[in-house]
Amino acid sequence: MQNIDPLYFLQPIITIAFSVGLLIYWNRKRTFTRATFALSLLAYAGAIAVKVVLQTFTYGAFLLRFSNNSLALGAYFGIQTVFFEVGGAYLVAVWAVSRGKMNPKDAESYGLGLAFWENAGYLGVLGLINLLSAYLTLAFGGPTAQELYSTLIKVRPDLFNSAAQALALVGVGLLERATSLLFHLSWGYLCLLAACVHERRYLLLALPMGLIDFLVPFAANLGILVFEFSIFVLGLFSLGLAWFFTKGLRGESGVAKPSP
Repeated sequence: MQNIDPLYFLQPIITIAFSVGLLIYWNRKRTFTRATFALSLLAYAGAIAVKVVLQTFTYGAFLLRFSNNSLALGAYFGIQTVFFEVGGAYLVAVWAVSRGKMNPKDAESYGLGLAFWENAGYLGVLGLINLLSAYLTLAFGGPTAQELYSTLIKVRPDLFNSAAQALALVGVGLLERATSLLFHLSWGYLCLLAACVHERRYLLLALPMGLIDFLVPFAANLGILVFEFSIFVLGLFSLGLAWFFTKGLRGESGVAKPSP
């Protein structure tokens, strides 16, 4: 019985290592407080929890009715991200700023924190655990291994690709994580600044960024490489917009100025 290629472990390991390294660098060279780290977890975990509860009760019925409608499925995922992830990040920022726990200098760190919990925490550590569990189960053999193999060969046949194909998919997966970093950094940055300086336009600029998940159902039609490179470019564009529209708030150091 074929096992999962160990090369697939590279994606979560590299993602976790890069995410942790980025936080350490930001803490030493810029600013990254414990409060910001904890509050970004609150915002991200709260959004994911609400999504899980909502999808538990609605996704099955929604899929039965709209399984062939990419626009409807895209709206289903995109609207949730807009309101729960971006909107939730703003609400946590408003609460934190009102209690003096964060200020404009924490804006970049807040966005990086959101990206950390998505990439290193939720998809990195959890993904690594799931992958390792499956690998060990298949390695030890037995009825459970055979049942798992039968399931995986149906739902995740890519896990049994050749080494060259596995490396290509790892590269694509890392590109996707980079895109996630760009979007979370962008909307987290804008949400905290909107809360600090009471500028609604920053929130209005951040909210549509959550519609990135609207594009997920179209990935199969576009092809994985075209899709991943396209959303990566959108991530760069979003970050550029965030920096451009907030340039008046940053000092010579590039860090957002405290509100007067």
